[in-house]
Amino acid sequence: MSSAHPQPGQGEGDTYCLRPIGLVRNGVPDPQPHGWEAVESELRLDPALAPALEGLAGFSHVIVLFWMHRVPQELRKGGQYHPGGRTDLPLVGVFATRTQLRPNPLGLAVVSLLGVDGPVLRVRGLDATDGTPVLDIKPYLPPYDAPPGVRMPAWVWR
Repeated sequence: MSSAHPQPGQGEGDTYCLRPIGLVRNGVPDPQPHGWEAVESELRLDPALAPALEGLAGFSHVIVLFWMHRVPQELRKGGQYHPGGRTDLPLVGVFATRTQLRPNPLGLAVVSLLGVDGPVLRVRGLDATDGTPVLDIKPYLPPYDAPPGVRMPAWVWR
């Protein structure tokens, strides 16, 4: 792009329509701050997409992209937050956190793939409530998804 700001049709102000490919089913009715690592979920996809899952069962982990539909529009402002609501951590911008309070409430999680049965995936560790729309699924590929030399600020470990 040649200019510092997007032009019409290049992103800014554009609206995009996403069609969910399925729903999360796990019996978790409300968002929770912790404890997702043990939660087992079913990703119930559109049955027409079952052929698109061919070969996925050979992977131990998948990336799930989902829409955090329970985040109210008025909280999707961006801005700054203390990570985890902890005031002992620095005030940082929304894009330096994993908060759900994002301009677009997109969720992304790397989860253990427990099985594939037709259009249903069983996963563990997905931080999404029951009924959450699933937007996409990709295999987790360490050579691409876990690059060497990653760094994080010290506050992340506190």
